[in-house]
Amino acid sequence: MEVVIAPADELAVLAAAAIDALLRRKPEAVIGLATGSSPLKVYDELARRHAEEGLSFAQARGFMLDEYVGLPPEHPERYRNVIEREIASRVAWAPDRVQGPDGLAADLPAACAAYEAAIDAAGGVDLQLLGIGTDGHIAFNEPGSSLASRTRIKTLTKQTREDNARFFDGDVEQVPRHCLTQGLGTIMAARHLVLLATGKQKAEAVHQLVEGPISAMWPGTIMQMHPHATVLVDDAAASRLQLGGYYRQTFASKPAWQGL
Repeated sequence: MEVVIAPADELAVLAAAAIDALLRRKPEAVIGLATGSSPLKVYDELARRHAEEGLSFAQARGFMLDEYVGLPPEHPERYRNVIEREIASRVAWAPDRVQGPDGLAADLPAACAAYEAAIDAAGGVDLQLLGIGTDGHIAFNEPGSSLASRTRIKTLTKQTREDNARFFDGDVEQVPRHCLTQGLGTIMAARHLVLLATGKQKAEAVHQLVEGPISAMWPGTIMQMHPHATVLVDDAAASRLQLGGYYRQTFASKPAWQGL
């Protein structure tokens, strides 16, 4: 696991540069898309590169990490709409090339199985963007999730619903109680994981993610087992890291050609 500590704007540029390099090397690459606050600056930088430097998403595929269950198609916080608004429409990404789990399906288990099959049929995810919750969840794999789990329905914790209430006018009662989410096993099958975290409120989760024991109580810790995992954090999110000085030293000494 590589840990990079830098200001949030620099982290976004690093993540976007990794996606840029991938798409120029492999135009048909499969990108895993996250929602929430963490990837927004990355999407801004990708949109800039598309507009100013010709970065193309025309042949690429996108798969979302998760989706709320039951939000109507027009709801602005339905994750399919969030992804369309924040990245797909800004880079001329055709709607049929970006997929998410169907939170309105009549048969949710079947929809989850179909989503797993769609990812497999696309050849798997090349680069997966991730954020992390204050309780250590990645995607919507809440504490206690199976470390081998696949796409499924999950009940959101009180903490997660309170954290996400800011997207629903501050009203936690508007936040759905259930979601469909890629499982930890699904996420771990991606070839490169890139996680971003900023702010003091993420410090304990980042500490556990990077330096704690692997445990279902902190689901993100499964990333320690991934052969190519990158963790991008600002100073505040890194404030609990015991080896913060070492992470800074190793990144400063990294050959420029190596990338993330």
